[in-house]
Amino acid sequence: MFPTHSRRRPSAPRTVATIGLAAAAALAAGCGAGSSDGTVRAAGPSAPAPAPVEVAAVERGPIALLRVFSGTLEASAEVQVSPRIAGHLERLAVDIGDRVTRGTVIAWLDDDELQQAVAQSEADLAVARATLSEAQASAELSARELERLTKLRDDGITSESSIDSARTAAVARDAMVTVGEARVQRAEAALEAARLRLEQTRIVADWDEPPSTLDDGPAEPEAARVVAERFVDEGVVVGISTPLVSIVSLTPMIAVVFVPERDYSRLQVGQQASLTTDAYPGETFVGRVARIAPVFRRTTRQVRVELEIENADQRLKPGMFVRALLELAREDEVTVVPYAALTTRGDVTGLFVLPPSSDVVRWTPVETGIREGDRIQVSSAGVVGHVVTLGQELCDDGTRVTTPDRTSAVGLGAQAP
Repeated sequence: MFPTHSRRRPSAPRTVATIGLAAAAALAAGCGAGSSDGTVRAAGPSAPAPAPVEVAAVERGPIALLRVFSGTLEASAEVQVSPRIAGHLERLAVDIGDRVTRGTVIAWLDDDELQQAVAQSEADLAVARATLSEAQASAELSARELERLTKLRDDGITSESSIDSARTAAVARDAMVTVGEARVQRAEAALEAARLRLEQTRIVADWDEPPSTLDDGPAEPEAARVVAERFVDEGVVVGISTPLVSIVSLTPMIAVVFVPERDYSRLQVGQQASLTTDAYPGETFVGRVARIAPVFRRTTRQVRVELEIENADQRLKPGMFVRALLELAREDEVTVVPYAALTTRGDVTGLFVLPPSSDVVRWTPVETGIREGDRIQVSSAGVVGHVVTLGQELCDDGTRVTTPDRTSAVGLGAQAP
């Protein structure tokens, strides 16, 4: 067997297509640009797209610092009518809601015993006066006897001892007159006390009118007050100072609110207030600050403030819940922007301001003032045109911006095509 020999066919040479790395990179990245003569040139980086934001116009005008405080209505005056003596309550003439004026008889106590006491005191006074008359007559008789004996002594008819006895008797009779006068005074005082106690069985409504701070004009006629509460019923035995009824004044009314420390320095007596209550939805009542407490409550760090409301129609009642709107400060011509436009960069508060006819915002530090709802007062230097209210996180000083309804913020007047 003969060996077999195989011959390998020579392979074709490899062909590799190469492209310049720089050109490939330029084509892949899109950084090259073809010119009219077919050459490839490197282009610079494209400008960033405008940041989408929302803006609002800067305003000039008035702004007020308004605060709403909740509180409770209280009567401007309250009197608890009580007897000055103990006794059996025979009749109570008023009930809850009745109107009373000063001097109105509220109740009567049983006075039978006191009438007897008055009669006895009158009799004692009569006896004392009779005794005094007797003593005066005796004193007059003794004085005449002494005068007669003195004349006889001068004539040498009577002795000196008789004169001494007559003089002693006259002095004694004068002393009896003095005692009689004292007894009459004591009887008169006892009778007056008995009559006073008898008068006190008629329990009368009485009070002093508190001064009003609503106006300084002439005093108006006294308004009737209202029985707010009744504590006892007829037929019970009441002691001294046992409350029978409570009487309140509804004109004016007092709204009591509590104000925190931050607003205390802006409070002043006489400030106007608008009050609302759930009892009369949609209605507003006018009042003003009448009194400001000089101390704060330690537990809440709040101060008591009393607002006085005229309440001529007496529709407001004690115990009602109220909301009081107080204007604590006002500026008439200042720069005002939306509160949402404020932003903080580092420790600085400022605004992104979009000047008129520009699409580039400028970072402007500002100082703030009065805030009213969603509006706030700012320092006016450099704040003109519009301010960014939404999208501040996309902005920096010099950022181009666009608004949702415009292709560019330039002028803020041209609508998007």
